[in-house]
Amino acid sequence: MGEISKIAVVGSGAVGGFYGAKIALKYDVSFLMRRDLEAVQAKGLKVESCDGDFELPEAKAFATTDEIGPVDLVLIAIKTTSNDVIANLIPPLLKPDTILVTLQNGLGNEELLHGLFPDQPLMGGLCFVCINRGEPGTIKHLAHGKVEMGEYTDMGVAETVFNLFQECGIHTQLWPDLGLARWRKLVWNVPFNGLSIAAGGIDTQQILANPELFERTKNLMHEIIRSAAAHEFEIDESFVDANIERTQSMGPYQPSSLIDFLAGREVEVESIWGEPLRRSQEKGVETPELERLYHEICDAVANRTN
Repeated sequence: MGEISKIAVVGSGAVGGFYGAKIALKYDVSFLMRRDLEAVQAKGLKVESCDGDFELPEAKAFATTDEIGPVDLVLIAIKTTSNDVIANLIPPLLKPDTILVTLQNGLGNEELLHGLFPDQPLMGGLCFVCINRGEPGTIKHLAHGKVEMGEYTDMGVAETVFNLFQECGIHTQLWPDLGLARWRKLVWNVPFNGLSIAAGGIDTQQILANPELFERTKNLMHEIIRSAAAHEFEIDESFVDANIERTQSMGPYQPSSLIDFLAGREVEVESIWGEPLRRSQEKGVETPELERLYHEICDAVANRTN
């Protein structure tokens, strides 16, 4: 594995734009963009952050990966609802040793990428951050920002990527078991992203303030922990209270799935709720709250579309 110098961000929305911008302060980063393309090409990329605002006045923004060309590291942050385009988006960026890092939500992303690009080093990253997109060319970083990552392949690239993130001021934790890290992230994502939609478009503070939704939140968390255990990923039950306490400190935060839902965009239903439900059923784990929430979200999305 050679030295990393050129990096591409595929999916430069809130998550990809924020972490890509942090890295671009020290490295050559190219951003694949859609909505913000013209704004960033004209005025650069601005990050309004709780840790201090910064700008990339000459951010490299492109409409296609063919324009970017081969790089050393690819950060994949597109919504999982667009995973069907990955097979065509990624190849122009690849060299024999190009590292792929998916920062996507839910389950199944590493399996998909490894199936498409079996010879590439592959890692997964879980982003614990409160972040939204503002006007075109602007990202609003509200709180947190930690990335937990692990290697899916066994090619010895984890330390290299970890050190790069750390060098760029990103609080990063390296996990020897990426699968465990994925299920831990679901303990938060499943209830808060889901109930915010199912309960009619409310934020995390409103969820925790409602006794019924608070109880559902805890039940969903415990179901995910039981399902993880069935897959041999042990998560201590105390993780439930830790997540609730962390969420209380966020204030009235709108999860990313709710923002997508309210904006009429596709919601990552299958990767965040559908796939964990199917994997639970395969192991014979009863998850009635997860199944209920999955159907509520499917109905909400269908009714919104109609």
